[in-house]
Amino acid sequence: MINLNGREIATDGEGYLQHLSDWNSAVAEAIAHREGLTLTPAHWEILQLVRRFYAEFDLSPAMRPLVKYTTLHLGAEKGRSIYLLSLFPGSPPKLAAKIAGLPRPPNCL
Repeated sequence: MINLNGREIATDGEGYLQHLSDWNSAVAEAIAHREGLTLTPAHWEILQLVRRFYAEFDLSPAMRPLVKYTTLHLGAEKGRSIYLLSLFPGSPPKLAAKIAGLPRPPNCL
């Protein structure tokens, strides 16, 4: 559960939003804060890209599709797993999806 300005937003046991429609930039900031991150323009660029991927394919990207999609839309320098790891430590697809208000990517441990 996220409490944001007196509004309770439902999450599952891992912190993913229960309802995609609850997401907005303030919710993203709150989730990022819980994960120990301060969102920068570089983070937002990837979050918007992950949300676009979800809108296009109706699923959250795992690492390999995220890297390919990032390369396609943002170029080879940003489409590297090391770059994504620097922004979203641990598991970039899981953390980016969580902050972007999307479901947990399939096949991510």
